[in-house]
Amino acid sequence: MQRTSRARHGIIRGYRSGLEDKVSRQITDAGLPLSYEEDKIQYVWPERSSTYTPDFKLPKQGGFFYVETKGRWTVEDRHKHLLIKQQRPDLDIRMVFHNQNAKLYKGSPTTYAQWCEKHGFRYGHKTIPQEWLEEGATTSDDTKQQDTGPSEEGGVDNVG
Repeated sequence: MQRTSRARHGIIRGYRSGLEDKVSRQITDAGLPLSYEEDKIQYVWPERSSTYTPDFKLPKQGGFFYVETKGRWTVEDRHKHLLIKQQRPDLDIRMVFHNQNAKLYKGSPTTYAQWCEKHGFRYGHKTIPQEWLEEGATTSDDTKQQDTGPSEEGGVDNVG
């Protein structure tokens, strides 16, 4: 009997990874509205305009914040997030890593968590920190929305 990987289950459910699937279930279980890859954020990659689609959008007092899930966090991803933070300081983008203690690259002394602390990004390890969900719970009663997860077709709170 062949076992199906967690990543495969996530892809079957319309997510790009098993971690996205896990985080979506955590949001739903917390009773919060699920908003998956709905918004496009404009930013300029030097010499070209680009868009970024955050994984999840959660409510908070006075607005919302984004949650980006990451297994591997490449230099391109880190550069993109620094550009967005610089160009769109009004946005609150937080990370959930599969392993916050992973090194940026082989032999690097810096972990994903240390990089986030250095650059002022909030992050969580494997799941969304409970405090973030509670932030959304205080506002979601007023703004309950229909589940907007992906269609069947595809589609430790820290601050530095």
